Formats: sequence, C-alpha cells, structure tokens
Amino acid sequence: MRPFLDRVDARTLVTLLVIAAGLWVFEALADEVMEGGTHAVDETLLLALRSPTDLSDPIGPKAVETAMRDITALGGITVLTFVTLSVMGALALRRHGRSALFLGFAVGSGQILAHFAKALFDRPRPDLVPYGTEFVSTSFPSGHSLMAAVTWLTLAVMLARAERQRRMKVYWVTLAAIVTMMVGVSRVYLGVHWPSDVLAGWILGAAWALLCLIAARWLGRRGRIEPERGDG
Repeated sequence: MRPFLDRVDARTLVTLLVIAAGLWVFEALADEVMEGGTHAVDETLLLALRSPTDLSDPIGPKAVETAMRDITALGGITVLTFVTLSVMGALALRRHGRSALFLGFAVGSGQILAHFAKALFDRPRPDLVPYGTEFVSTSFPSGHSLMAAVTWLTLAVMLARAERQRRMKVYWVTLAAIVTMMVGVSRVYLGVHWPSDVLAGWILGAAWALLCLIAARWLGRRGRIEPERGDG
C-alpha cells in the first residue's frame, strides 16, 4: 500500500476517495430504489412540483414550463453531441488535438455507461402525473442527468486544463455543475423522472467525469495528451 501511496499525489488520492464514496452512495441508493425504500420521498417531491388541484399542471407560470423543456434539452443526445464536437474543435484549434480525441472517447464511453445502467435496473417511469416531454427509455438512473454530468463536467475539465488562469478553470467547472443540476431538476419538474433517478444520474455521471479527470492528468504527465496549464 505504501509504494502505491508514494506514487499518487494528494490531489489524485482525494479524487479517488470521492469517486469511491460516490459509487458507494450510488449502490446504496440503487438498493433502496429496487426495494421501494425511496418511493415515499420520491412521490412527495414529485407532487410538490404540481398544482394540488390539477396534477397535470406544474407549479409556476407557463413560461417556466417552457423554460424547463428548453433546459431539459441540454441533457439530450443531440445537444450534447453538438456541444462535444464544438469543444473538440476548439481544442483542436488550440493545437490540443490529442486532448480533443480524449474528450470524444470520454464522452462517448460515458454514453455507453448510461445505456447499460438504464438497461440493468429497468425501473418504470413515474405514473403519478402526465408527462411534460417525450422519452424512449426506462427511469433509473436518469439518462439526461447522467449524460449531462458526464458531458458538461468532462467538457469543463478539458477546457479548464487548457486555461492558464485559475478563475477561468473555476468558471468552467462551476458553469458545468449549474447546467447539470438544472437538467436534473427539469426532469422531475416535467414528471418524467423520480428525484432518486436524477440523484443517481448525478452521482454516477460525476464519478465518471472525475475518473476522466484522473485519466487526463495521468496521460498529460506522460505526454500522451497536452499537459495542463498552470496559473498565468
């Protein structure tokens, strides 16, 4: 154990511990979901976002419902693919071609992870309220939430590595986290996911993004991809 710790810097070790903790929480949450232990909380939170006199009517004005449909698209495959290709192009123009290829692999493999996770649990969609948008797959974990976390956070990590200023690194990661959270909330608001679906998607997606961060650091130190820039 000591030789391993000698080769791993403190930042990487902390990241690994966070990933391990996240996966443990995901497993515990999945067990509770499959046993029905989260149903009462899920139902309470889902109904809290609906008019008590008309469950087909989400709370807030119609403009909010329209905005939520727009936000939920930020976790859809079309938008995520377009944004990923755009950032890959930006990295390539910065002469970070190998980082661009790594980004494509990281996001693409995250999409595969989302597909298999949903197939594994096969949880039915909520049946309490009318759906505010279309869907084509099962409920747990939320694919939009998972893919939003995988894609937006990984994009932020790769963009941050190309920045010299720490404030810009923080900006990209913070913006990605906000978008990821908004996508998850929109899924519950539109009635197509239980809150526990979204939480599971966030956890698994963030763990994948952190794993990609560790891989990017490791590859950068060995010259396989462009090294991370420091503060300028």
